[in-house]
Amino acid sequence: MSRIVIVGAGLAGLAAGCHLAGRSHEVVITERAALPGGRAGREESAGFVFDTGPSVLTMPQLIDDTLGAAGVRMSDVLTLRRLDPAYRAVYADGSTLRVRADTAAMRAEIARASGPADAAAYDRFVDWLGELYDAEWSRFIDRNFDRALDLVSSPRAAARLLRLGAFGRLGPAVRRRFADPRLHRLFSFQALYAGLAPDAALALYAVITYMDTVEGVWYPDGGMHAVPTALAAACEKAGGQLRYGTEVTEILRRTDTGAVAGVRLADGGRERADAVVLTPDLPVAYQRLLPELRPPRAVRSGTYSPSAVVWHVGVRGPLNDDIAHHNIHFGQEWESSFDALLNRGRLMPDPSRLVTVPSRSDPQAAPPGGSTLFVLEPVPNLTADIDWSAQSGPMRERLLHFLDGAGYPTDVVAEQLVTPLDWERQGMHLGTPFALAHSFPQTGPFRPPNVEKRVPGVFFAGSGTVPGVGVPMVLISGKLAADRVGGYLGGGPG
Repeated sequence: MSRIVIVGAGLAGLAAGCHLAGRSHEVVITERAALPGGRAGREESAGFVFDTGPSVLTMPQLIDDTLGAAGVRMSDVLTLRRLDPAYRAVYADGSTLRVRADTAAMRAEIARASGPADAAAYDRFVDWLGELYDAEWSRFIDRNFDRALDLVSSPRAAARLLRLGAFGRLGPAVRRRFADPRLHRLFSFQALYAGLAPDAALALYAVITYMDTVEGVWYPDGGMHAVPTALAAACEKAGGQLRYGTEVTEILRRTDTGAVAGVRLADGGRERADAVVLTPDLPVAYQRLLPELRPPRAVRSGTYSPSAVVWHVGVRGPLNDDIAHHNIHFGQEWESSFDALLNRGRLMPDPSRLVTVPSRSDPQAAPPGGSTLFVLEPVPNLTADIDWSAQSGPMRERLLHFLDGAGYPTDVVAEQLVTPLDWERQGMHLGTPFALAHSFPQTGPFRPPNVEKRVPGVFFAGSGTVPGVGVPMVLISGKLAADRVGGYLGGGPG
C-alpha cells in the first residue's frame, strides 16, 4: 500500500483524497485550518451563516462521481436542490430576465421578454452549447496532457470544435444568435469566471454557460460548505486520514534519487510519503514548499484573473418576493467596465454585481426576520495601483448604497468585507481567488502542469493547474492528480 500526503483539504485535495483512498492507497490530508473546505469555508456571526467561498454550484454529477470513487452514494450524504430560477438578471433599465431550470420555461421567458425570434434562437443556442460540451469534455477538459501536441491527438474532435466555432470569440458568437442585448450579457458574462471579457474569451468557454443554463444551478441542504463536509467524510470512510490544524512547511526528498520522501510539519514532525499532492495556489506552493525550483513560466509571468470584493452581510428586514437565490445586477456600461477592470487596473465605473441570498433557500442560514447576503463585485487584482487598506471603507459604502437602491434590506447586523488583500493573506497569489486567466496560452496543455517532473512524486491539484477554475474544474483536477499519482506508483492511469 502506497502512502500519499495531500496538502490542503479544499475541494481539490478532498477530491484527490476520495479517488486515492478509493483505490486502496493510504491517504493523509493535512489542513492548516480547523475544518475542511479551503476556500469553500464557513463562518457564523450573530446567528447568520456565511459560506465564504464559491456561491454557485453546477455539475452535481461530478460530486456524485467523487463520492462514488470513495464508495459513498451522494444520496446518502448530501441533498442538492436545483434552483429555479438559476439566476434573476436585473438590468439598468429596470427590466428582468429569469434563467429558468427547464428549457421550455426558459424559451417562454425569452419569448415574454425578447420576442419569438430570440425564443426560437434559444433552442438552436442550447443545441450548440450541448455540441460544444460533448466535443470538449472528455478530450479537452477531463484529461491529463503531457505535451501540446495532445491537443490534436484526436483530429476529428479538433475538427468538430473548429466547425462549431469554438476557437472564435464568445461575445460575438452570442451576439450572432440573439438580437436582444440583454441576452448577450446573460449568456456571456460567464467569461469573467475564466478571467476574461466576453469579447476576449474563446467561444469554447461557452461550456460554462452550458453548465449554468442547461445543466442547471444547484444548492445543497445546509449550504455550500456541506459539499466539502461530505467529501471529507467519504474520504475518511474509505480509510483516508484528515489532520486539521496541521501545516506543511517542507517537502522532504530522498538523497539518492531526489524523489519525494515525505513532508515536514510546522511542529517539527514528519510524515512519510511515496507521493505528495499540493493544492495551495501554485505560486505559493512553489515559493513556500519548492523554493529551490524555478516555477513554470506561466506561474512566474502569466496573466492572472481579476479579483473580487465579497461582502458577507447579515441583515434584518423583509425580503422582496421577486429576489431570487442568485441575482445578477448588470450595469449600463459593458465594454468600458471590462476595459477598466482588465486593461487599466481600475474599479469598474458601472459595475455588474452578483447578490446571492442563501437564506432564500435555507432558512437556517439566518435568524428569523433576517437574510444572509453574499455580494460580489469584480475588482482588479493586486497588480493594480489600488490601496485596499484605504479603499475598503468606501467600497463598503458603495455596496451598501447599491443594495439599498436595488431593493435589498440594509439593516446590517453582521458583516465581513473581503478584499484582494484578504485573499492574499489567505494564500492566493496577487490577491485573486481565480488563479491564472483562461486565455488560450494558459489553457489545456499550456496551463501549468499537475506534475513536477524535477521532483518525482510531487503533483498538483487546484484552480492553478489543469483544467482550471471553478467547482467542477477543481473536482476534476483532484481526479486528474490522483490519476497522475497512480501512474507514478504503477497503480492506475498516468
